[in-house]
Amino acid sequence: MSLSVSHSQLKFLRDENVKKRLEAFLKQRGFDIISKPKGLSNGKIAEFSKSEQRVLITNDWHFTDSSKFPKDKIFSVIWLRIPQDKPDALLESFSVLLKDKSKVEDFEGFLIELREGGEFKSSPIKSSKFVRFTK
Repeated sequence: MSLSVSHSQLKFLRDENVKKRLEAFLKQRGFDIISKPKGLSNGKIAEFSKSEQRVLITNDWHFTDSSKFPKDKIFSVIWLRIPQDKPDALLESFSVLLKDKSKVEDFEGFLIELREGGEFKSSPIKSSKFVRFTK
């Protein structure tokens, strides 16, 4: 499967701490990706991710905390664990990820930890809603 096919449903949001080269890489492959405006709070970024159904791409570990960013407050997160001084490794790893995951459903409600070499771990983002059990 070619990565340049239509990806009109899968949308990304690049955090300001992620190399712009990734944005160009994804645009060249037909993905809808935008950059977050500088100075936007983490809460506003999460809110925008959810309202626009955009997968947030970030280096910021704060977005891995589901008590602050539960699945009802953020759409999805790709947490990059690749050194910023290795842009080729980032693009290669992202290519591997997108060969395995290419649909909105593959991302929605998940925290994906992406490592160098294309290794990734996908975990459901916990909900902030408490379920009360009664006898």
